[in-house]
This record gives sequence, C-alpha cells and structure tokens, in this order.
Amino acid sequence: MVEALEHGVQLKSGAAKGTESGAGVLRISQRTVERYVKDQIKKPRADLAACLEREVKKRWQPQIRAKARQKAATTGGIVVDTRARVGYTAPIGSTDQDRIRHLTVALPPRYAARLFDAQEAGATDQQLQEIAAEALKEVYFQDGGRRAGSLEEVRFTDIEHLEFDL
Repeated sequence: MVEALEHGVQLKSGAAKGTESGAGVLRISQRTVERYVKDQIKKPRADLAACLEREVKKRWQPQIRAKARQKAATTGGIVVDTRARVGYTAPIGSTDQDRIRHLTVALPPRYAARLFDAQEAGATDQQLQEIAAEALKEVYFQDGGRRAGSLEEVRFTDIEHLEFDL
C-alpha cells in the first residue's frame, strides 16, 4: 500500500507530490495519507484501493508503453500477425495471384520505429498498412534480400485481422 501510494501518487511531470496533493488526488484527508506512509493503516477501503489502482495506472502505464516502444524500435522489433489478402507485383511469368494468407512475422526494429513514428504523426490506417506491407515484402517475401529480388510491390488488402505484439 505504501509503495503504491509513494510511487503512484508522488510521480513527476505534474503528478501529485507530497501528502497534501496526494490526498487531493485520492480525495482523502492528508492525515490519512500520512498514516498509510507511516504504516499505521495497511489495508485501504475498497473504493480507495480502486482509486489508487486507477491513479497508479494513469501515471505508470504511459511510461511502461514508452519504454516498450523504445525497446521495440531500437533492439527488439515487433511481431505482426495477420490474416489478409496478400499479393504482389512481380515480373511477367511469376505467380503474383492475391490470396488469403495467415502470416506471423517478426519485423526488425526499423519497421517498429516507422510504425510508431507514423502512428504518433497521425497516420491513417491505410498508411500504416502500407508500412506493414513494405515490411512483409522485405522480411517474408524477400527474406532480407535472399530471394524474390525482383518483387516490386506487396498488396495488403481485405484484412481480417491485424495484430502487433512486442
């Protein structure tokens, strides 16, 4: 309880600092907050516990997401799982027929960074799909340059589901 109070309520960036402002955020008295900090009260009432949980998540969740995005964009990459109609433009004589495919592909960090940057810049779903299609072209179809070198464009349509995982 004390740890949640100290870490959840007394965070930086405009969050509550100290027992007085912490009490205001939680809508309890400053004295009650001081009792929790001193371990005189150990178990909060149900409504206060729920409020504490909300406040901690509100302040910590964006930081956790930012760290996960940073890791994905620099070292970890991102996994895309999709079931969609995928086809490609290739030279005459090759099979470029669109078909429904279920793909689960690990994308390198540079594509994770591009997707996150585009999302933060307000990209449309279509623009994000184009980045994902380009990534699938390079990673899945061309295997990082080891095959299908003449592949020109990947079409990514009729998406049944599209999920990204870190």
